[in-house]
Amino acid sequence: MASRFGFLGYLLSSAVLGVMLLTAGCAHRYYDADHNDYHRWNHNEVVYYQQWSTENHVNRDYKHLSKEDQQRYWDWRHNHDHDHDHDQH
Repeated sequence: MASRFGFLGYLLSSAVLGVMLLTAGCAHRYYDADHNDYHRWNHNEVVYYQQWSTENHVNRDYKHLSKEDQQRYWDWRHNHDHDHDHDQH
């Protein structure tokens, strides 16, 4: 009986570890069609977005913006791109 629970525990912990490894460090990537590049949505991008949303009086998450407002953000972002945080490298 103990060996069945041991094996079940092993399978469960292996599954949890696998999911953690697959999702660890994954940041969303967004494609900027006008500039033909990708951007990682990580802590640095959140800081830029907060600055843009404050300057433009936007109180929504990026994913809830219209396509036009998303493109306005990426245009602004390319003019404020001091860290070169692109996935092209």
